[in-house]
Amino acid sequence: MELNTLKPAPGSKHVRKRVARGIGSGTGKTGGRGHKGQRARSGGFHKVGFEGGQMPLQRRLPKRGFNSPTREDTAEVLLSDLEGVKAETIDLAVLKEAGVVPGSAKRAKVIVSGKLTRKVTLTGVAVSKGARAAIEAAGGSTDAPIPQPKPKREAKAVPASQPQAEVQSGKGEAKHEKRAGDAKATSESRGERGSKDKGEGKNKREVARPGPEGKKGGKA
Repeated sequence: MELNTLKPAPGSKHVRKRVARGIGSGTGKTGGRGHKGQRARSGGFHKVGFEGGQMPLQRRLPKRGFNSPTREDTAEVLLSDLEGVKAETIDLAVLKEAGVVPGSAKRAKVIVSGKLTRKVTLTGVAVSKGARAAIEAAGGSTDAPIPQPKPKREAKAVPASQPQAEVQSGKGEAKHEKRAGDAKATSESRGERGSKDKGEGKNKREVARPGPEGKKGGKA
């Protein structure tokens, strides 16, 4: 074996495909895109997983449950893990250095599992209700706030509404009174108008009717 005869293993290296470099290359005319259609055009693109309008694979497959994208941000710490940490003041950086929580964790919470027999001080680490009691029973402390119950909403007082029958009867009486008033006003206006027309007609007849002396062929 010589240096000038060294070659990579057969099949480990592939020649790069050079498309659209003449019909003699095998991928020259259409460059491996085929004839016409959306995939043959420049800029022709559909969303990933599109199957021409039929139900795509990611929607045909059954799905179950829910995977939170932030499920690994908060790491769980056992009381027995705190027992193995040598430092007395424990925060997230100390837990990562001791290998208790992964390096990608953004938060940590202590839960009740195992026993804690030494005094520790937690800083910037959440604790459960039982873990807080265990830490304080061992003489330690934590700066995690105590969760407060949410205040209950008071029910709004709804004003008592009148019965529907009374409301309808009141509306009916008001409509009846309005109609009676309108009819009375109409009759009065009609009476005034009629009397006025009668007076004007009488005056016109008296003026238009000539006297006996004014008749043609009458007595002088």
